[in-house]
Amino acid sequence: MGRIWIQGAGEMASGVALRLVHSGYQVLLAERPDPVAVRRWVSFSEAVYSGRAQVEDVSAVCLPAAVADFRPSEVVVTVDPRAEALLRVAPEAVIDARLTKKPPVALPSLGGLLIGLGPGFTCGESADVIIETHRGARLGEVIRSGSALPNTGVPGVIGGQSARRVIRAPVAGRLDPTRAIGDLVVEGEVLGHVAGVPVTSALDGLVRGLVHPLAELSAGEKVGDIDPRGAAVDPALVSDKALAVAGGVLEALLSRGILPEKRF
Repeated sequence: MGRIWIQGAGEMASGVALRLVHSGYQVLLAERPDPVAVRRWVSFSEAVYSGRAQVEDVSAVCLPAAVADFRPSEVVVTVDPRAEALLRVAPEAVIDARLTKKPPVALPSLGGLLIGLGPGFTCGESADVIIETHRGARLGEVIRSGSALPNTGVPGVIGGQSARRVIRAPVAGRLDPTRAIGDLVVEGEVLGHVAGVPVTSALDGLVRGLVHPLAELSAGEKVGDIDPRGAAVDPALVSDKALAVAGGVLEALLSRGILPEKRF
């Protein structure tokens, strides 16, 4: 047993999946057909574009929703934005990691444990428990009544920078990159173009993430992430925030008696 469905396969969902796999759970992640994950080196959603993905030491394969099921040796990713395969594969728990930060569109109900990540959920209504995703003293807390802290709309501070480190699409379209994840850039440097409009870095640092060139972007949508800490950063490592949230998920599962198949 110990089979967990995660709706979403971006950075936060993938950090949760990584920790669950390390703990002995089997994980299936469901994504939209055009993922817009920025930190692609730590997002299993990359498998939607390339067929396979690797996050740290865990590999994933993308399978059609009609045949996707849990595997003991690797994570499975499927394109299933409405979770239509959820009832067929019958997991022990569902984690809603879409991070819409607003009341979610309901997933098919199995009657089992439903864990929501971040704001938008209310315990007893849209989720059984919620994991706090706001950076601070309560990051990763398991919330059993009420809701998570509301979305501030302000990115977390990293290396003394907040909003300036986040790169957004100036117009709708696809990113045509001229720089890559892992590159060191300087303030004002062109990272690529969206519909011919240049996208530039607002500070010196390391390109920690860029959306896939096939992702369809809306104007103002997040397209990149510059880390001001520069070369000291490894963009292939899951963040401390994702691991803290994953710890909360693990606590919620264990407290409900949902145990991994593998015992250590």
